[in-house]
Amino acid sequence: MTKTLKVETFTLGPLQTNAYLLTVAESGEGEGSEARERAVVIDPGMNPARLLKRLEGVHVEAILLTHAHFDHMGGVDEVRKAAGCPVYIHDLEADWLTDPRKNGSMRWQDVTPPLATDPAEYALAEGQKLELLGLVFQVMHTPGHSPGSVSFLHGKHLFSGDVLFRQSVGRTDLPGGRERDLYDSIRTKLYKLDPEVVVYPGHGGRTTIGFEMANNPYTQA
Repeated sequence: MTKTLKVETFTLGPLQTNAYLLTVAESGEGEGSEARERAVVIDPGMNPARLLKRLEGVHVEAILLTHAHFDHMGGVDEVRKAAGCPVYIHDLEADWLTDPRKNGSMRWQDVTPPLATDPAEYALAEGQKLELLGLVFQVMHTPGHSPGSVSFLHGKHLFSGDVLFRQSVGRTDLPGGRERDLYDSIRTKLYKLDPEVVVYPGHGGRTTIGFEMANNPYTQA
């Protein structure tokens, strides 16, 4: 049986954060119309009503967080409670989920009330392999925008959070950000990937590694 990753995008909250819903399309023997759809959610942002509606009747295996800024974790509690699924985040930002000062929501009170959620169930680390949806996702620690930023890679799909955008990069002026780390993450890790890898960023439209290598003004030598 062949499994193909399907990616749906939900742009959520006042900062237009991309939440991604991952499911699999299966072909070959053993298909069954009665099987319950399985999914993984990446970065459930604020005001996730549209995402929650889509998740009705879906078995969510995990919530994966690229990092713990409030606009990326604002919908964690609602999705976790509705789906009964575990949350994964890098250890360096484990306490950001429970602390509005660290996740930034205390600083942006014109955008959001202070946000906090229960701790994550699982920690992420560089090189870790996650087996979800019958597929394998590689965890890449890509700090710079924040100390615990990670990117998730499956085949030619890369979910980069706020590290790499279409012709832009993540900001480094927030607490825990570090410009040198950001550029090291992009040039020594992400730009080593196949140029055809599709990048699904935390904000804005998708791009490819090859396009960014050739056209991103922030990463040119």
